[in-house]
This record gives sequence, C-alpha cells and structure tokens, in this order.
Amino acid sequence: MSVSDSTNVGQLAGDEARGDLPAPTATQRMRYSFKISLREPTTLVGILTALLFTYLILVPIISMLMDAGRVQFGDERRIGMDMGQLTLYYLNRTFLSPISSDLFWQPLFNTLSVSAGAITVSVFIGSILAWLVSRTNLLGRRWFATALIVPYMLPAWTFALAWTTLFKNRTVGGQPGWLEGMGFTPPDWLAYGQVPITIILALHYTPFIILLFGSALRRFDSQLEDSARILGAKPRQVAWQIILPLMRPALISAIVLIFAKCLGEFGVAYVLGLPVKFDVLATSLYRNIASRQTGVAAVVAGSIMLIGMISLLIDAYLVKEARRFVTIGSKGSMNRLTDLGKYKLLASGFAGLIFLLSVGMPILTLALSTLMKVPGQFNFSNFTLDYWIGTNLDTVALRTGILLTPDLWNAAWNTLWIVGLASLTSGVLGLLVGYVVVRTPVRPLSIFLRQITFLPYLVPGIAFAAAYLSLFAVQRGPIPALYGTVFILILALIADQMPYASRAGISAMMQLGKEPEEAAQIAGAGWLRRMMTVVIPIQKGSLVTGVLLPFISGIKGLSLFVILAVPSTDVLTTYSLRLVDYHYTQAANAVVLIVAGLAYFGTLAAQKLTKTNLAEGLGG
Repeated sequence: MSVSDSTNVGQLAGDEARGDLPAPTATQRMRYSFKISLREPTTLVGILTALLFTYLILVPIISMLMDAGRVQFGDERRIGMDMGQLTLYYLNRTFLSPISSDLFWQPLFNTLSVSAGAITVSVFIGSILAWLVSRTNLLGRRWFATALIVPYMLPAWTFALAWTTLFKNRTVGGQPGWLEGMGFTPPDWLAYGQVPITIILALHYTPFIILLFGSALRRFDSQLEDSARILGAKPRQVAWQIILPLMRPALISAIVLIFAKCLGEFGVAYVLGLPVKFDVLATSLYRNIASRQTGVAAVVAGSIMLIGMISLLIDAYLVKEARRFVTIGSKGSMNRLTDLGKYKLLASGFAGLIFLLSVGMPILTLALSTLMKVPGQFNFSNFTLDYWIGTNLDTVALRTGILLTPDLWNAAWNTLWIVGLASLTSGVLGLLVGYVVVRTPVRPLSIFLRQITFLPYLVPGIAFAAAYLSLFAVQRGPIPALYGTVFILILALIADQMPYASRAGISAMMQLGKEPEEAAQIAGAGWLRRMMTVVIPIQKGSLVTGVLLPFISGIKGLSLFVILAVPSTDVLTTYSLRLVDYHYTQAANAVVLIVAGLAYFGTLAAQKLTKTNLAEGLGG
C-alpha cells in the first residue's frame, strides 16, 4: 500500500469517527480490499498462472470430454449428422453396441481382474516384507530397506520385456524366448496375458506396500502388543485385533494407489497382452486412437479418468480418516524389534528371493539377452557385443549396434532436452504456485491454484495424453496444431508433472517466513528482484526437488509419450517400444537397460542432492 493510500484511509477513518461520513458497507470494504490486492504483484502472478494452468490442464480435459458428445471428422456419413453436432452415438457405441464388449466392457473386466490380482499378491508379499524390514532384526535389514523398493525406481515395462525374453513362444514370431530355445515351449497363458501382467505389476508395486505399510508399522508402539500379551492375548489376536485396525488406513491407502496406477498402466499390458489380444482400458484407448476412432477414444479416456479420480478421492478421504486411528505416545513409546531367532536366515532368504525375482533376474536377463546371438544358448561362442557396437549386422533395418545407431542418440537427446526443459519449467512454476498459494491475500485464488495443479494426479497418464491430443491435434484460434511437434510433449509434461512440482513449492514456501522479503522490500527491492535474490536462493533445495522428481518420472514415462510422440520426436521409451514392434529384441532390451539405468541412478542422485531417503516414504 502506498503512502497516499495510507493517508486516504486515515482521513476516511477520521471522518467516519467524527460522523462526517457513513460507515462503509461490507461490499465497499470487499471492493476496496480487492482493489488493494490487485496492486500486489503476487496477485497478478497468481491470476496469470491460474489462466495458464486452466488452459494447460482444465481445457484439454474439457475438450476431450466434449469430443465424446460431438460428431467427429470422418464419422458424418456413418452417423448421418454434420461434424460438430451433438450426438450420443459414441456413448452408445462404447457402452451398448454389439462391439461394446470389445471396446469397453471386456477391457474393463481385464483391468479390474489384473488390478485385483496385483493388489492381492503385492499386499501378501509387501506386508510380510514391511514387517520384516520395519519390526524385526532381519539380516541385512538396512540394505533390504532400500533394495526392496528398487522395482519402483525402474520402468514397469522393463520387467515385461525381461518376461518375454524368458517365456516368449512362437505365437508372435520373431526370435524364440530362452525357454523355447532350450527345448521347452511355454503355454500362451504363461507367456502372455493376465498371469504375467498380474505378476509383473504385483512385483512392481509391492514397494507401495513396503513404504506405506512399513512407515505405519515403524510408528506403532510396541507397548500395545506387550499389554495385550500380558492380558493373555494370543499372537493371532494381537495381529487381528490390535495391529491390523491401526494399520488399516495405511494399507487401504496403498491398495487404492496401486489400483490407480494399474488403471493407467500401458507398457506392461501392451508388451504382454497384445500378442493374445488381451486388452485393458489403457490398450483399448491406444487402439482407438491408432484407428482414428476419436469419439470412442474420448469416451474410454473419460471413463479411465473418472475411475482414477474416484479411486484417488477415496484415498484422500482415507488419509483424512486415518487421523482417527492414532495412538497417543510420549517419550515412553517404543518401537522394539522382534527377534526372529531360528527363522532369521529363512526370513532373509525370502527377502533376498523377492529382490532376485523383482530386480536381479529381470536386469540380468535383459543384460545377457543383448549379448546372445541365439536366445537361451549359454556357450561362450554364442556371446557377442555386436548388438551394442557391431557393424554390418544381418538385420533388415538395424544394421549397426545400438550404440552406433543415430536413432538412439536422437531419442536420447530428445529425452534429455524435452524432459529436462519441461522439468525445469515445472519446477519454476511450482515454486511460483507455492509462493502465490502461501502469500496471496485472495483466498479463492490460492484454493483454485492448489486444486488445479493437483488435477493431473487424478488423471491416468494415457487419458491425459488423449486429452492433449484432443485439444492440440488441430488448429484452434491463434494456436496452431501441435501434434507431431516437440511443443505438445513439453506442454503435456509440464502439466502432468505439476502435482509434484507445486506440492514441493507449496511445502517450501510454508516454511519461509515473510521477514527476508520484507527486509529486501524496505531496502527498495522490487518483486522480481526479491524473487531472484531472496526467495529462489533460499528455496534452491526445494526448487531442485521440484525439477528432479519430474525429470526422473519423465525419463521412464511411457503412457504420455506413446500417444503424443511421432518417429521424429521419439524419446528413449517410445524408441524402445518401436524396436519391440519390429522384433529387434536385443536392441530393444539394450535401450530399456539404458532407461532403467538413467531412472535408477537419477533417483539415487536426487536422494543425495535433496538429502531424502525413498526407503522412508514416497516423498513427492
């Protein structure tokens, strides 16, 4: 507020006190407060960012939903209506027509059945491992606390490609799998479809149970168990009547998150389901987009989005309800480790076996497969480096080793600069959002920014990609068609990663008092200078977090890119999937190893730089 504003307010207050002027009404006070708040740069920045995210997040989703109810280009003759007219045709075709089973209901059933199986297996294995790591004297306990969550650091379809390398049969042609190369032909149900997809997703998402359930177990007071045992309770009664009720919110939250992740998972279902036409909702959506069934794709994407929103809103409700399930402790509360006694080696062996199945075997399988001329033959003469650095190979298109292929380096360069630029932008925008949410005097603006930047978290990645395709596939006003360019990838990545970046920014700004800024303001620094010389230097750690988390996620992401990328804008994930389609197994596996290495070591570097530990929680 300026000096003249202060003088005017003082004069008005004096006149009002003498009775010369009537007291201002509530509307006048509100109007005056709004006028003053508009003079604050924070409010202006908030309005601009709110408009930006409305266009980048809300408008694509609305555009996609509108496509479900309007006649699309190419369907005019079939529907008997002009393009753009309102219609229920796509809803009827997706939900009620003779082919609705193939389009929606069977993929929905497959999605639910795979999710239920993955949740059941991951809860069973993860609960045991969480208890062993959190509450026992497990041999190598500290090492296992980090090692068992490595599957979450790696792309899920890494394990799918390892599975096909081992179990692939002649159903889809190409090179045989290892088992077939050794004389045993795996049946289709083991090589493809529901069983391998369920097993892989279960192993990939078991870390969710270990992290969330294990965190709750670490906070559990051991004295409650002791009291129950003193009163005569048996171990089973202690587990079911004391521990489980207190752990239920964390366990259910992990289950809901796993379901939401399975709902949008594309890569695993694409690699293992496509050969036997086992469609889930994500692959059904991809098929419809690939066949230019835009209206049906919009209905399927909207359904995925709705189910994802409902599941994550349930999780938010359960997190709030979890406050009812608390124990009141003090300095006397204990987290005593249980002595496994003679079962110590057995328990460590079980944990080691899970690590071997979920990390060791897949990575080793992929690595060895890139060195074998003939799959499944382990004699020394069968090993070669040709698929990495060879020349004049006897393949149709890929004539050199993957490291000598220009397409790999183009994809790697695209990955680094596209994901890097998007992550840097989302990190800066996340800090700005945090600044506005915490500092602006306009509460509705603060609430809107908080909610709009969290919205992409409720939408599975493949549905969000479909929304972007709906908005940017054609020219709209002054915005040209962006499909096929890097701009649509950058914009989609920025919007998709805002939940992580904005939460990092909000958390950081809530911990920063106003005093440093006020001191700079008194010294004559303007808003931009205060941001560049005070806020950003102080919050550089949070800014790094807001950049690194989206970067790592973007490096291993597939669902967003598979819809929006074209060969000229290939990134490493889409390039590897293209090699899978061409049955260049060794080359595809080599690229996946590169992606897995970037994701894993990037996560470790992020933990070092941000001084966090993924083993102690999911973080951002």
